[in-house]
Amino acid sequence: MLKGDGRLGHDLDPQDRAPQDACGVFGVWASGEEVSKLTYYGLYALQHRGQESAGIAVSEGHRILVYKDMGLVAQVFDESVLSTLRGHIAIGHCRYSTTGSSVWENAQPTLSSTEEGGLALAHNGNLINTAELAARLAPGSIKATSDTEVLTALLAQDRDRSVEDAAASLLPQVKGAYSLVFMDEKTLYAARDPQGIRPMVLGRLEQGWVVASETAALDIVGAAFVREIEPGEMLTIDERGVRSRRFAPADPKGCLFEYVYLARPDTTIAGRGVQATRVEVGRRLAREHPVEADLVIPTPESGTPAAIGYAEASGIPYGQGLVKNSYVGRTFIQPSQTIRQLGIRLKLNPLREVIAGKRLVVVDDSIVRGNTQRAIVRMLREAGATEVHVRISSPPVAWPCFYGIDFATRAELIAGSLSVEEIRASLGADSLGYISLDELTAATTIPAGRLCRACFDGSYPIPVEDDSLGKYLLEEVDA
Repeated sequence: MLKGDGRLGHDLDPQDRAPQDACGVFGVWASGEEVSKLTYYGLYALQHRGQESAGIAVSEGHRILVYKDMGLVAQVFDESVLSTLRGHIAIGHCRYSTTGSSVWENAQPTLSSTEEGGLALAHNGNLINTAELAARLAPGSIKATSDTEVLTALLAQDRDRSVEDAAASLLPQVKGAYSLVFMDEKTLYAARDPQGIRPMVLGRLEQGWVVASETAALDIVGAAFVREIEPGEMLTIDERGVRSRRFAPADPKGCLFEYVYLARPDTTIAGRGVQATRVEVGRRLAREHPVEADLVIPTPESGTPAAIGYAEASGIPYGQGLVKNSYVGRTFIQPSQTIRQLGIRLKLNPLREVIAGKRLVVVDDSIVRGNTQRAIVRMLREAGATEVHVRISSPPVAWPCFYGIDFATRAELIAGSLSVEEIRASLGADSLGYISLDELTAATTIPAGRLCRACFDGSYPIPVEDDSLGKYLLEEVDA
């Protein structure tokens, strides 16, 4: 079993990990198709949403098989494993932990037995009343320590109702963010919380249906986009087709940070491409924070779309000043002390001939702790840059997320305690400019009242009463 050392993630600085989304989910009902392979490729398209573990559950109509392990999708599955996962229904999951440790027991999909057979479930998001829900279970009834395991066990223990009716009864009592795919031996289900905080879409195959976290996963398996799954909606998919059931009134509060960083640029949210939104954010950033400079460069690849927009609106040429080593992405080899001291040079190297003697605008998507940007500013100056102006295509991230993004705590967030000028001084930049919350919101074309912007303004759409136990809540209770 592959175990990650947790020291070198896909972000640029192992000591300053970028915001991590909880997970990616994928489900398919397709008669006559190799559903395990479709799910594999769907998860491959969603790998950016979770890199700690991956799993697939399948059913041929009589029993559910689950295969999951620690590691990336391509490390967990190969041709021989996928060939044993036969059926016409499948759900899949790639995980980044937001409740429960990154261990095999918390990998998904989860599996529980019901009165009629089995139930497998996968979850993107994070619940905020997990302890209250877990209290309804008999002591020792679950081995894992994730909110997903609690949901699965509660659904499975409802012996008097069908899976669909049990879910319709339970979900209105569940608080927080959840985009779910779950299945019994014969039916695929999908559900989205009433706020629709995490994205979820429905696609059509020639002989079936697909649900996924992002439209990019539909594209990779050749599914046609049908529509977004509505907040507070549950879908039931079987040989009769797709049936919709509303379990709660919709109160849309889609995550604004999906547009900033989480979603793939080739994904569409609310009818608008993420790439187009990020380029527009860059244009607005240039108008809000102009500067005299010779070259606009991105922090690859997260800052690229906004840097393109900034260059376009400012008239300053766009260029590549930093080269990223794509293959360092995730390693299971502990770096030596000498290599570790080089920090982000493991992943980024400056193009000195491009940078030397230039006044630079460096565009990135967000600042969490500031370590990455601080190292980049220093690296650019060492490569001969005469000025380094940092521009950020999101407002200061000053508040933690309780709905499925594993930000640092408020105490660890650099904007949680420092002003913009103090952050600029900490980074060693000549100037620092963040896009305003109003301009970022306007770039999405979605009204502010339909977005969750809590990590920027501290206004949480679902009240959070007690975050003291946080990610390891169930482990603390067990201890």
